Amino acid sequence: MFRWIIIALLSLTVIGVSVWGYQEHQEKNAILIQAENDYQRSFHDLTYYMDLLHDKIGSSLAMNSREQLSPQLAEIWRITSLAHGDVGHLPLTLLPFNKTEEFLSQMGDFSYRTAVRDLEKDPLTNEELQTFESLYEMSGEIETELRKVQNMVLSENLRWMDVQLALVNNDEQADNTIIDGFKTVEKTVEGYSEGKMNTSLMGTSSKKDGYTMLGNEKISEKDAKEKMIKLFNLDKDAEVTVSTSGDGADIPLISASFQEENRSGYADITQNGGYPITLMIHREVNESNISLYEATNKAKEYLKKKEFGDLALIESNQYDHVGVFHFVPNQDDVWIYPDAIQIKVALDNGDILGFVAKDYVENHHDRTIKEPKVSEEEARSKVNPNLTIEEHHMAIIEDDLGEEVLAYVYLGTLGKDTYKIFINAETGREEQVEKLKQAEIKY
Repeated sequence: MFRWIIIALLSLTVIGVSVWGYQEHQEKNAILIQAENDYQRSFHDLTYYMDLLHDKIGSSLAMNSREQLSPQLAEIWRITSLAHGDVGHLPLTLLPFNKTEEFLSQMGDFSYRTAVRDLEKDPLTNEELQTFESLYEMSGEIETELRKVQNMVLSENLRWMDVQLALVNNDEQADNTIIDGFKTVEKTVEGYSEGKMNTSLMGTSSKKDGYTMLGNEKISEKDAKEKMIKLFNLDKDAEVTVSTSGDGADIPLISASFQEENRSGYADITQNGGYPITLMIHREVNESNISLYEATNKAKEYLKKKEFGDLALIESNQYDHVGVFHFVPNQDDVWIYPDAIQIKVALDNGDILGFVAKDYVENHHDRTIKEPKVSEEEARSKVNPNLTIEEHHMAIIEDDLGEEVLAYVYLGTLGKDTYKIFINAETGREEQVEKLKQAEIKY
């Protein structure tokens, strides 16, 4: 009798494991099918958008009416954004496809720059028309190559999940028809960008000459360790682990970390000059004993000791028992927004829990600030009259194209919300409208 009970229990166990395994298999297949469907949709959408992009660029070249050209260029910008999004949804992270993505970014940037300007006063130059024609040719080549890949995918029932596995496993023997097709697209774009493109007109090829404040003198590991100990506010004999970034880094860094019973921390400083880039301190903060105003002063005092100069507070927020503040340099009463610093302060005792100064270190330099062409009264008249203006100041900001412009910044309220309005001090154009964050609602 006992033996039959054991046999029955074992049989039930085997049946249960089999059912569980079958369900797991079915769920896994459902996930794979969903992923495959997403990849297929993104690929076919990308092919469609490249067809459409080629046609829209060709139509633009044939247009004579500037009233029609601006909305057409805006439509091209929209299509390139959609195509760029589809590229990001394909399993190509391990496959070099940066030239094609760069083309889409350049196409979008060029069309946006041209669409937002007054083409009646500032029509396309001959150089821009030549660039546009090159973009038309390049989009046609990409369209043709993608069509070839699409035809192979449909005729041979190729699966994108196989592409992903081949990329992850670096499987040279697998059928990599799709991968080979995309490599052909990439080579085609690379050939055009090297031979026919006027990259000076594209807007995305030029990089900022950043990190000019660093200089060429590298600090020693000993000096770096001393700086880290001061950053972490540790005893001079504290144990700190120090390492340097590898070759090829955008900016050579020295990193350090420490571990104590109730807190730990991590920081980066530049090898050249020893400027702090990031600081993160981890510890429990369970109560608020100081106000945001007091925490602001703690943050200012800390940054002043780190020789960040004269700073202005542009934003402050509270998350649970931590204050988060954004500061920018103040040069001749003009606030420099591209050089922003973020800092976190514990509201239990005012300790600094972290800061990020990458933008400051990358962008900071003495700027030549021109006199505004638009008066403050004229700029104020450009602000929505329904907005109640509380205060204003002058600032250097980055526009939609990443270029620095002088602007009037107005802080105002509309209903229960607070906004920042940025008015270009040279043209009077409304550059940006930014809604400020409200206190977090706890549900």
